[in-house]
Amino acid sequence: MNLTKIPHGDEKVTVELTVKELLVLSGIKFHDNHEVKISARKKLNHALEHTWEQDRTNDGPISYEMLS
Repeated sequence: MNLTKIPHGDEKVTVELTVKELLVLSGIKFHDNHEVKISARKKLNHALEHTWEQDRTNDGPISYEMLS
């Protein structure tokens, strides 16, 4: 049973990735091109930050108690 509560946690987020970025995030390693992993993680972090910023402006700050 998962007791973690994240406001709007079941909403879908769309992130546009290249095939290489998707492969890197699934665990395949590109030893000669570390930039692919960096790019993919930046895109995911940006989408997450954007989603949380929208939630914060709509509902106010997320309290620590809600996260645990």
